[in-house]
Amino acid sequence: MATAVIPESSAPAKPLHPLRNRNFRLWWIGQTISLLGDQFYIVALPWLILQRTGSAVAMGTVMMAAAIPRAVLMLIGGAVTDRVSARKVMMSTASARTLLVAAVGLLEWMHVLQLWHLYLLAFAFGVADAFAGPAAQAFLPSLVQRDQMVATFSVVQSTVQLTSIAAPAPVGWIIKALGIAWAFFIDAISFLFIIGALWRLPDPPVTPSPGARPAMWRSIAEGIGLVGKDVPLRSLIWLASVMNFCIAGPMTVGLAYLVKTRFGSPSAYGIVVAALAGGGLLGSLLAGVLKVRRRGLLILSAGFALAVCIGSIGLLSRFWVLAGVLLLMGATAGVTNVHIGAWIQQRLKPETRGRVSSVLSLGTLGLLPVSLAVAGVLVAWNLQLMFILAGVALVTVVAAAALQETVRQIE
Repeated sequence: MATAVIPESSAPAKPLHPLRNRNFRLWWIGQTISLLGDQFYIVALPWLILQRTGSAVAMGTVMMAAAIPRAVLMLIGGAVTDRVSARKVMMSTASARTLLVAAVGLLEWMHVLQLWHLYLLAFAFGVADAFAGPAAQAFLPSLVQRDQMVATFSVVQSTVQLTSIAAPAPVGWIIKALGIAWAFFIDAISFLFIIGALWRLPDPPVTPSPGARPAMWRSIAEGIGLVGKDVPLRSLIWLASVMNFCIAGPMTVGLAYLVKTRFGSPSAYGIVVAALAGGGLLGSLLAGVLKVRRRGLLILSAGFALAVCIGSIGLLSRFWVLAGVLLLMGATAGVTNVHIGAWIQQRLKPETRGRVSSVLSLGTLGLLPVSLAVAGVLVAWNLQLMFILAGVALVTVVAAAALQETVRQIE
């Protein structure tokens, strides 16, 4: 009697790391160099404004000149990305930024730069951000496989965190040695690397849509409608938006005020900011290594932990305890951001990524000015209460998301 031969079961092959993917590696190198160049812009712009005007109001209004068009045009940027090509949108915005920062550098070199030039630069960068942000989020998933998404977001966010931690001090030394005009020239040169990388990469595959192309406003409405009908997607975007709202303002305004009034040292403020950033880097790296089966429960647990941490900050009187809590917050937020971003991109159809990503970006970046303003008012009223209210608001939204079974069951 013949005996059936049963093949040995083999474990599924482990997905390759995204950095072994030639297309992703090319994009990542160009993007990393561009991020390093952005640090020159981030350091030089406020320094130049304060050097010319000595006014914090002027610095704030220049930043608002970028924030307003970014928020207003974000949904249009997502719709345009889905209609055209995410790669072409990114190349266009990077090219425009190259010309703008090079022009500002030249005006500063010639000693004819005026404040209105910086308002124009900030406004144009805000417009570019509104299109480049959704395009980048829509383009990145086309470079990697679906099972590489978590590792991909871990690499991207870790790179952002690392450049923001390591680059500002050397950038300051270079600006001091070469002059502030060179900060803008170097930023312009760095954009050429991401443009070159995008030039060599393919366009994402296009999914043909039946019938005539809908009007722009209808495309935007469809993107919002997709988020509204998808309960777990809607819940996570809402959670990410509230999380950013409750953390951005208190961490930017409240933390600086707390350290100044309780510890009175600029070095102390530098340490706590480094702890928060270092925790973010650690969390982003861990997210790419740890295997998570129940992603929904991880995100909800992290949300509760963040709520407890931020609610307790105003009550902490010991410096190293505060630094430890901020390190934990940064690590928790890093893990959460990687998994929320990866899950959203894994869930979306390629033809809707731009519009849905723009809804997410609007919820996070669009609310930033409001978060800063509310935090400023609450700090003037009661510092401890501001942190407690932020924690209560965050835990309320996390609890509401936890009541949704579809959110708890996210894999």
